[in-house]
Amino acid sequence: MDIKTATALRRLRLVSAPEAVSFLVLLVCSVLKRTTDFNAVPVMGAIHGVLFVLYVVFWADAWNRAKWSLKTAALYFVLSVLPTGGFFAERKLRREAEDAVIAARAREEGVVNA
Repeated sequence: MDIKTATALRRLRLVSAPEAVSFLVLLVCSVLKRTTDFNAVPVMGAIHGVLFVLYVVFWADAWNRAKWSLKTAALYFVLSVLPTGGFFAERKLRREAEDAVIAARAREEGVVNA
C-alpha cells in the first residue's frame, strides 16, 4: 500500500467516528426538540452535515485509491448512513491499516512475498 492510499484510508477512519457521534447527538436533539423547548437541531444538523460530506468525499477518495470492490465500497457507504455505523467503519479501517503495516514489514524482512 502506498502512502497516498494509506493517507486516504486514515482520513476516512478519522472522520468516521465523529460523524457517527454527530449523528447520534442529532437524533437526541431531534427527540428533545419534540419533547421540550430545547432546539439544537439547526446547530447539530449543520455539524453533522459537514462531517457527513467529509465522510463521503473521503470515502470516494479511499474507494478510488484502495481499489475496493463494489461490495466493500457499498459496505462503507451503508455504514455512514446507519446511526452507529461509523464506529464499525472506524474499527474495520483500523484493522485493515494494521494488517497492511504487518504485511509491509513482512515484505521488507523477506518473510513473505505478500
